Amino acid sequence: MTTVDLPLLPLGRGTDLNSERGVECPGDLPAASDPDLVKRALAAKEKLGEKVFVLGHHYQRDEVIQFADVTGDSFKLARDAAARPDAEYIVFCGVHFMAESADILTSPSQAVILPDLAAGCSMADMARLGQVEKAWEALSEAGVAEQVVPVTYMNSSADIKAFCGRHDGVVCTSSNAQAVLEWAFDQKDDAKVLFFPDQHLGRNTAVLKLGVSLGDCVVWDPLKPGGGLSAEELRAAKVILWKGHCSVHGRFSPDTIDDLRAEIPGVQILVHPECQHEVVLKADLVGSTEFIISTIEAAPAGSAWAIGTELNLVKRLADAHPDKRIVFLDRTVCYCSTMNRIDLPHLVWALESLVEGQVVNRIEVDPDTERYAKLALQRMLDLPGLSPTQAQDD
Repeated sequence: MTTVDLPLLPLGRGTDLNSERGVECPGDLPAASDPDLVKRALAAKEKLGEKVFVLGHHYQRDEVIQFADVTGDSFKLARDAAARPDAEYIVFCGVHFMAESADILTSPSQAVILPDLAAGCSMADMARLGQVEKAWEALSEAGVAEQVVPVTYMNSSADIKAFCGRHDGVVCTSSNAQAVLEWAFDQKDDAKVLFFPDQHLGRNTAVLKLGVSLGDCVVWDPLKPGGGLSAEELRAAKVILWKGHCSVHGRFSPDTIDDLRAEIPGVQILVHPECQHEVVLKADLVGSTEFIISTIEAAPAGSAWAIGTELNLVKRLADAHPDKRIVFLDRTVCYCSTMNRIDLPHLVWALESLVEGQVVNRIEVDPDTERYAKLALQRMLDLPGLSPTQAQDD
């Protein structure tokens, strides 16, 4: 069983003792690991000193976040690591594609470590290089490849970013997706965009920010012959969306929004743009993780919020702002099970291994992939008027 296959059960409606710890969803997050591990983590970090730099993604467990030197979204953390060239070891408490980005941006002398190699991303896994290359062949056969600008979300593997680099494409974050798509459409006459791996971010940005009609968007299904699309449909489309999604954000539903509005008078719905189009249309505010955090921080005392993003972050925001009512948007979803594979036992093991002079779970991107992935990333960073936050917030 992979992390993607783990069962998600309705809150309070059953358990699966064979599933990952905490996936049974009793209505709260799993209990923290053995307190003895906290002492061991502190001791290992102290011994390593400036040689180690620990990065903690917003979706990590509190028991892990407490040891992070910096917290944030994936690309921000990768850039933070690059800004610490004296750190020999970069321990990335996140998922695989994030560690790849850190390896791309840091120097060859720095070792990027992922405490658990099983910490992947189901969304990133939905767009494999071989599948994307087959899609490109189909676009060529339809006679439109020359018009297509590939755009990949930051939440993708290094080889997918490199594919975009090789084909005059670009990377985007959830904050700058609008600016990136505008850039893409300006690159060629009658330009089309191939957007992957998250169909929802692509659709929400193209339709709600750029005014593209839903009819001009088609979905490429990599599991169907020809993506399930005819050559005529490819030629007529303006945006070709990859059939991928976030396993957490994709599950929020419009019905839950209706229920919460009836249950909590005046509640404001705040969601991530990886949510389904129907959910985004019903929300009051839509934005990246950093936008969600800043919105709650600026909200007045007594306000009520239902937040559609990963549960660890929602719980952390609720704990940090007891003067506001903050609830999770969906009662049937726990947290990102793959992200949460980075627990305290894995972190302690990684740190203590470094103390002993053993580098475990090192993430290394080959030079050719790194070169072209950097090219796609640089095109994003070179966009005029792009704020630092937009350039790093996924």
